[in-house]
Amino acid sequence: MANNHHRALKTNKPDQRRRDLAAIHIGKEKLGMDDITYREMLVTIAGVKSSADLDQAGREKVLNHLWKRGFKPPLKSARASGMHVSPSRERAPYLHKIGALLAATELSWAYADGIGKKMFGVEKVRWLDPDQLRKVLAALVYNQKRIMEKEKQNQI
Repeated sequence: MANNHHRALKTNKPDQRRRDLAAIHIGKEKLGMDDITYREMLVTIAGVKSSADLDQAGREKVLNHLWKRGFKPPLKSARASGMHVSPSRERAPYLHKIGALLAATELSWAYADGIGKKMFGVEKVRWLDPDQLRKVLAALVYNQKRIMEKEKQNQI
């Protein structure tokens, strides 16, 4: 396979079709495609009018096309994202707020991990103490305000 963005495409499990179709529809939503644009893309990329008609090669072509347009699929496992460990009672509220800000700005936990690593040299934001989490949260709030200001400027 030329493009290794989607590890799941390497397997041929019965559930794989369902997962691929779900990823295609998530990509459609994340990229803000309306139904007409989506269907035109399906015809152009894979020669079908509906994702239900895609075979494995067609699903791979469509997913690769969506990735080239900027769609980043969510992490497959909680272990890969570090989310399998329950946070302490003191850290949980900060992590929930960080998660909400990430979702609102359509950023991944990897973005927050990067902030934590840059600010404190710690690989995962979930490993930070409450004081450090407050500082990461402040950085995310600042980033959200910056994004909102940029959007206002673009509307003018």
